[in-house]
Amino acid sequence: MGEFSFVPFGSLAAAARGAFAMGPFGSKITKENYTTVGVPVVRGVNLAKGIFVDEEFVYISHEKADDLASANVQPGDLIFTHRGTIGQVSMIPRNPRFSRYVIGSSQVKSRLDESRGCPEFYYYWFKSQYGKSSILAHASTVGVPGISTPLTSIKGLNVPYPPFGEQRAIAEVLGALDHKIALNEGIRNTCLSLAAACYEDAEKGSASEVLGDLAKLFDGPHATPQKTPTGPWFLSISSLKKGYLDLAESAHLSEGDFPRWTRRVQPQGGDVLFSYETRLGDAALMPPEVRGGLGRRMALLRSKTPSVSGTLLLHAYLAPSFQEEIKRRTIHGATVDRLPLKEMPGWRIRLPVVGERERLSAELDALHATVMQTANENRTLADLRDTLLPQLVTGKLRVKDATRVVEGAV
Repeated sequence: MGEFSFVPFGSLAAAARGAFAMGPFGSKITKENYTTVGVPVVRGVNLAKGIFVDEEFVYISHEKADDLASANVQPGDLIFTHRGTIGQVSMIPRNPRFSRYVIGSSQVKSRLDESRGCPEFYYYWFKSQYGKSSILAHASTVGVPGISTPLTSIKGLNVPYPPFGEQRAIAEVLGALDHKIALNEGIRNTCLSLAAACYEDAEKGSASEVLGDLAKLFDGPHATPQKTPTGPWFLSISSLKKGYLDLAESAHLSEGDFPRWTRRVQPQGGDVLFSYETRLGDAALMPPEVRGGLGRRMALLRSKTPSVSGTLLLHAYLAPSFQEEIKRRTIHGATVDRLPLKEMPGWRIRLPVVGERERLSAELDALHATVMQTANENRTLADLRDTLLPQLVTGKLRVKDATRVVEGAV
């Protein structure tokens, strides 16, 4: 496989004591140790997206973190999950929010000698199918999935060992794509925040109307089809991200199954997608170029009138006034909370006055056009990264050839 030689991962360890170390046993960090501020504890939620999620922490005191010195991590350290979601790897970013972190009990850290091993290169190696497979080869799926003898297993993983300069060059090529993706995500979040602010401002002096007079409600399927690697989208509740439809969280279904699962309704561009069980209050706009069906426990609202655009309806749904209505009308069950769909068309929703709607719709449409443009661009960039990654980290593709491709994309 490729032209690179291989070495045990542990042979690239930094000279410092505890360069490779497991997180503390569960009894060493308990709920009683948590504080409202202090040193953040890295948990699975911080590694779940592949990149390091530098938020949603619990904290321990600095004194407690000092007691767990081998579990302290710093920029450039790689973190592996050894129990739970096996194959999950991330890296403490070079410019993190905090000066230090402590890993949780289900994690292993690795600190490399950065004169021989570039952490970013090995981060991408372990994100590749080859690196992930090498980790999973040590996994046990009996009970809670876990890596047997985690520290020894991770130290013993065979990893490619190109010259350091080439490691860094490969990491820079792939990093350029991830950097552009992160920039686009920042633009998207800014646009969504601006749209929410615009709507909130225009809602002052708004009128309350019956939802069913403005939009038609459609319920989705009540079961889940067999998922396939490709095909039309089967939209998931987890794809709803406060106005944005994140397809990375959805699956596919076959062309053969598609008519059956869209028998009740096939989402169209401008529809407002929302969930009516478990995760209530979130919604997203259906992009016009996406072909897919509603997932289980999802429904949609389709405007009945040209004066109420999809973006206007979306932000009316997400506005604080309607969110309060959702909370007030929620049926609290023994297992899940849900919205009474049959009653929903009779609910009242606040919209700007007629005349103001057209002006606001134009602003919201422009902001959501940018949201969709950056989303489409990110899907292309992610596909390119995922194509180049296995070729580069195994030495099958020369860096200068990949650089030319990436320069044209970013």
